[in-house]
Amino acid sequence: MTRDEAWELLTEYNKESFHLEHAQTVEQTMRYFAEQLGYGEEKDFWGIVGLLHDLDFEQYPEQHCIKSQEIMRERGVDERIIHATASHGYGITVDIQPEHEMEKVLYAVDELTGLIGAVVLMRPSKSVQDLELKSVKKKYKSKGFAAGCDREVIQRGADMLGWTLDELITRTIEALRTFQA
Repeated sequence: MTRDEAWELLTEYNKESFHLEHAQTVEQTMRYFAEQLGYGEEKDFWGIVGLLHDLDFEQYPEQHCIKSQEIMRERGVDERIIHATASHGYGITVDIQPEHEMEKVLYAVDELTGLIGAVVLMRPSKSVQDLELKSVKKKYKSKGFAAGCDREVIQRGADMLGWTLDELITRTIEALRTFQA
């Protein structure tokens, strides 16, 4: 599947700019981590997984990570993409456990990129470029802040990767700095 084909599929099921921007943020974050973790030759694949991970969320939030499998199989999408995208719903809506390092990264950064994005919006600079770990940690601890971003999922993702929470947050901030203002 090409990036253009993935974008076409995504935009068939997603119209809201928030969802499209989130998909692109996770796509670019996944591409960054592919390079950083020694999977540079697979960065396009990692990016497509990031782009499509919430394919069904806008139209089928109650069947998130379930309906997307059906949609993608009907389109003949590679089973590796289907498994990877579905695995980010592990323990929430599906029992498909993240296995590959790429799937663990997706699981960890999906919620975290949303949280970091919310922190950035509160900053005077509105930029990730001057964002520090301590600012994210302060908001992370505030349960009412960006309440839709599941802290347990973020922590489980860090644990799956064998990283500390601080390491995951720091590395994700670094990823976002490579493509956001």
